[in-house]
Amino acid sequence: MKKLTYNHIEGCFLGFAVADALGVPVEFNDRTYLNRKPVTEMTGFGRWNQPAGTWSDDSSMAFCTAEALLNGYDLQLMGELFVRWMKKGYWGANHTCFDVGNTTAVALNRIADGKDVLLSGESQPEANGNGSLMRIAPASIYFCNNTSAALMERMREVSGITHAHFRSVLSCFIFSKFIRTILQGHAKTEAYTLAMTEVREYVATQNFNPTELSRFERILSGNLPGESVDKIQSTGYVLHTLEASIWCFMDNDSYSEAVLKAVNLGGDTDTTACVTGALAGLYYGTDSIPQNWKDTIARKNDVITLTKDFHNAIDRLS
Repeated sequence: MKKLTYNHIEGCFLGFAVADALGVPVEFNDRTYLNRKPVTEMTGFGRWNQPAGTWSDDSSMAFCTAEALLNGYDLQLMGELFVRWMKKGYWGANHTCFDVGNTTAVALNRIADGKDVLLSGESQPEANGNGSLMRIAPASIYFCNNTSAALMERMREVSGITHAHFRSVLSCFIFSKFIRTILQGHAKTEAYTLAMTEVREYVATQNFNPTELSRFERILSGNLPGESVDKIQSTGYVLHTLEASIWCFMDNDSYSEAVLKAVNLGGDTDTTACVTGALAGLYYGTDSIPQNWKDTIARKNDVITLTKDFHNAIDRLS
């Protein structure tokens, strides 16, 4: 593993926040509408009536995740920070919580009522929205040197605060493996191929439900990047978000192209863009993100401070 630089982390953190903010005003608009009126720049208001640069629950929860790792892995603190965000707007773009997913709200209300964070998440098959994948990037970076078995356990715990079903957990694991191979310095295609190979090799040693594994066949086969846009869905379902974000990242040659492609897929625009932005920002670096976009996002100085603190925490691991 190459040394994880500050530029990697800043690119990832600013990358997902900027992309999230690009998607917020047009969330739930469909692809047909966005084909006619594509997003090309940072805008404001729209769906949530928020000023330009406002990121959503996706980035808020990702920043809470990062903060909970500053002094070592603290799952209880992570859950408590999520509750503080939902109840009081902690790490809200404008110090408020203007949107929270149903599955996430149920789990966080359990924690608020005293439930153990290891038991708070929803585990039914229908509770496989993208609410853990959207916030997982800081944990993916923090645990990038773990063995596959240890990484899977961490993903089970971190995802499981809100989304405890195997499908959500494996989606976070696959995303984290891809983060790892990007951090190793591989070119995109090589990083994707290597990550999917590592995942296939690991799951082959486990007694996972074959029906569940079959849902990931397109991602793990390596064929996803070659799919046409009409085969890529962009709903709030975790598998759709995982596929769409990887596809957008692999199918474009710059940060801007990747995240705008994600937004203009329509549907869950902020989350698809946020997950894509984490990959693209990590890969292309912070300088690849347009300066006017970075300057527009809410709480930029707070994000930079957290980025520095997180980088210092990573340094202490090595």
